[in-house]
Amino acid sequence: MELDFERCYRAVDSRDQRFDGWFYTGVTSTGIYCRPSCPAITPKRKNVRFFPSAAAAQGAGLRACRRCRPDAAPGSPQWDVRADVVGRAMRLIADGVIDRDGVPGLASRLGYTERHLHRMLSAEMGAGPLALARAQRAQTARILIETTDLGMAEIAFAAGFGSVRQFNDTLREVYASAPSDLRTARGRQRTAVGAGTITLRLAYRPPLHARALLDFLAVRALPGVEEVRDGTYHRGLRLPHGTGQVALTPADGHVAATLRLTDLRDLAPAVARCRRLLDLDADPVAIDATLAADPALAPAVAAEPGIRVPRSVDGFEVAVRAIINQQVSITSARTTLTRLLSHRVDHEVDEVDKDQTPGQPHDQRGGLRGFLGAEELLSLPDSAFGMPVGRRESLRGLARAVVDGSVDLAPGVDRGEAVRGLLALPGIGPWTANYLAMRAFGDPDILLSSDLAVRRGAAALGLPDTPTTLDRHAQRWRPWRSYATIRLWRTA
Repeated sequence: MELDFERCYRAVDSRDQRFDGWFYTGVTSTGIYCRPSCPAITPKRKNVRFFPSAAAAQGAGLRACRRCRPDAAPGSPQWDVRADVVGRAMRLIADGVIDRDGVPGLASRLGYTERHLHRMLSAEMGAGPLALARAQRAQTARILIETTDLGMAEIAFAAGFGSVRQFNDTLREVYASAPSDLRTARGRQRTAVGAGTITLRLAYRPPLHARALLDFLAVRALPGVEEVRDGTYHRGLRLPHGTGQVALTPADGHVAATLRLTDLRDLAPAVARCRRLLDLDADPVAIDATLAADPALAPAVAAEPGIRVPRSVDGFEVAVRAIINQQVSITSARTTLTRLLSHRVDHEVDEVDKDQTPGQPHDQRGGLRGFLGAEELLSLPDSAFGMPVGRRESLRGLARAVVDGSVDLAPGVDRGEAVRGLLALPGIGPWTANYLAMRAFGDPDILLSSDLAVRRGAAALGLPDTPTTLDRHAQRWRPWRSYATIRLWRTA
């Protein structure tokens, strides 16, 4: 990826937080790399290099700045817009695919050879897939060191390292400190309590309209799976190695996250999914500037800056919700989903809830479970569905397609291919497929112009309110039409 030196240097000189995560500043005279917003004295031009990723800076022999913590910066928003192979690869690496399946597994999911994938990532990111995964492991390890009392060997394997020696060497190289020194430097500031519990901050680019996010999630919350209480969103998670629960509380400049995991190897995927759910890597200034250029949307943007697209932690969950929500109200869909979930087989208590009082109803214990999986749905009897036969069979057809691999709902999916696969299934039309593209696949440029609430919102703002005319008018909102959809829903 080409980085314009003058533009990057101006961002560093002005300490502009909007560029955190877009690129990293390497200072050759000190041997460190920083966020663009680092509060340190601006380095001289001759001593500066710019890198497209933390892994590229580490590959140049630089260590992370201890002051601005560049490894904890928000992710680059370009991966939301870009649906190419590099964008898909970055989303899958963040979800921990390399730690679970290695580079061959990543390449196979993307449909390229390992060599060609390495070539593409190196050209765009300045580092290959292994180096990018290594940088993520180092960040995961640092979080565990600073927020838990786990032994270093446990942290090494939980973070995805193959050996304790590899763990020690990597952290010394990235942070210029031994792992034990990182723990000592933080003193007793660790706030996590209980086995498998981790507390951390998820950074974002301001502004963030937290109330809009919580409102959206609260009205759709399913008992036993999620809830919004006292300004905090709680939900259960289904993760690659086990289960988990998370509490997310928006605050000034970050979202406080408390994670309870049955397997600490799931930390990086859990963090990636929480960031994706709340759309924390978006660039709200750029989005709002585009939408505010339309006089019809300008007042709404001024009144509520920083609206995000609530996304998902589980693509299959969003797909099931979308099918059930076809032609019914949100309240009716929620009732049907609650009935469906009440029939799931609950023959054992999740490990994450073992410390809670037995015999109490699941939701009263405070234990939340992730949404049911495709195989679970296929095991449910007809009586669990409480819906027309056609819709029930649409759900089962989707679940079978997910189980046999003919439909992929993972974050790194090819969006166009996934939509085509969904449309080939009985009972799934354009609205459902596009809703999934927006919320499950992270496409920022989806306008649900046939949606009744979208059309009502458009009419309320004096915009065209038929699908054809609204689609035509919305061309000026590209590439951020998903954000316009959320704003029109709120207006309605």
